[in-house]
Amino acid sequence: MLILSWNVNGIRAIAKKGFSEIIDKINPDVLCIQETKAQEHETEKELEDLKDYEVFSNSAEKKGYSSTALLSKRRPVSVKNDMGVPAHDAEGRIQCAEYDDFFLVNVYVPNSGQQLDRLDYRKTWDADFLKYLKNLEASKPVIACGDFNVAHRPIDLKNDKSNYNKTAGYTQAEIDGMDNFLNSGFVDSFRKLHPDEVAYTYWSYRFKSRERNVGWRIDYFLISPQLMDKVESVRIFSDVYGSDHCPIGLEINL
Repeated sequence: MLILSWNVNGIRAIAKKGFSEIIDKINPDVLCIQETKAQEHETEKELEDLKDYEVFSNSAEKKGYSSTALLSKRRPVSVKNDMGVPAHDAEGRIQCAEYDDFFLVNVYVPNSGQQLDRLDYRKTWDADFLKYLKNLEASKPVIACGDFNVAHRPIDLKNDKSNYNKTAGYTQAEIDGMDNFLNSGFVDSFRKLHPDEVAYTYWSYRFKSRERNVGWRIDYFLISPQLMDKVESVRIFSDVYGSDHCPIGLEINL
């Protein structure tokens, strides 16, 4: 089973850049999309060329903002949106697809903001999201994938010292949040398989960052530990363009 996760930075924008052809070529069984920036009917319209998939979406109340979509070739047992915490559930950031043997959670974690004005909110979000995942894990193993908006270690971003505690995505509070996910048992599957590999999933559109490979690894597959021995590979598709993020893929025997 190949699960693909991709922050597309606008489904309407990426649809004009050969998105459906890219997905046809990679051919995932499940596709988790973050930051569609679209309402449900708009998302479905942009994805209608992908005939093999059933489309589920979760749109923010604010139009053109945030939002997620999940596409699956195999119909899940159920798909539920949001974590059930009203303070977090207006931005379309979470989808949970239940399959026979596991839960798949598609997530777009809030950015802490250019001035770190949302950092306190982000700390609350991380704590509540961890509770949500552990509650799911009590009944089935979990695969949580998406844009977690944090580089966990110095290896995960190009300029760690100049960004530390100054830039959203690399403050100690956000690093602590990721530590809490991993200390609770979830496995950063890419880093587990590639402990020393420098690889990024996001590059700013400014300063020719992608050409210079000045990037961040902020997209993850966090998985329940009992699934780790079933993982065949975790791949970062850094050669795939169309967004300021690239897709990441998890191949797993389930």
